[in-house]
Amino acid sequence: MKLRQILLATAILLAPGFALAGEDVTIVPPPALDQTTPAKSETIVLAGGCFWGVQGVYQHMKGVSSAVSGYSGGKKETASYEIVSGGDTGHAESVEVTFDPKTVSLGKILQVYFSVVHNPTELNRQGPDTGTQYRSAIFTTSADQEKVAKAYIAQLDKAKVYSDPIVTKISSLEKFYPAEAYHQDYATINPTQPYITYYDLPKIENLSKLFPQDYRDKPVLVSEAKASN
Repeated sequence: MKLRQILLATAILLAPGFALAGEDVTIVPPPALDQTTPAKSETIVLAGGCFWGVQGVYQHMKGVSSAVSGYSGGKKETASYEIVSGGDTGHAESVEVTFDPKTVSLGKILQVYFSVVHNPTELNRQGPDTGTQYRSAIFTTSADQEKVAKAYIAQLDKAKVYSDPIVTKISSLEKFYPAEAYHQDYATINPTQPYITYYDLPKIENLSKLFPQDYRDKPVLVSEAKASN
């Protein structure tokens, strides 16, 4: 956390006139291949830098019933923020996204992932954050998801949507470990925190502008889901 704040403070000092900034957005076309047999509910785990912003985007997406910050790719014993921050656990900061395919397709989930959530051409980094825990990765929960995700990356690379190749890794989800409670709903609870203001709120704003039909103003929060259970 301290590293993020130090890097952010430097960015603010160098920026001519502080305002909502964030990262560049690349508008990507929808996938040519999408799921054809939607299930009642589906889950996919997405990693694209700091999980605060990834979670914030999907919590504002129609059809998403849950977006939980956590860790994927490593062992249970190392699934904690302090250890994962060392960058050598195999874990990626990630978000478990549960959605209704009848309302929002997997293809749309991935289109937002590649357009709004992060830059998939950055290797082991995202914005001011560096390390393997900030890598671009898709953890699939079915063969169908893997097929769609791989075809989409091939489509985007072939079309040269980005100036550099996509480095997103696709693998089957072994286990997802929810992050500590203070990381959940972070963008909603801390809207004036400098990191959130500078890097993550623009992602949510871009979702509302680029995908207005998929945006909802009221986010689906982890805390509210727990309270109702």
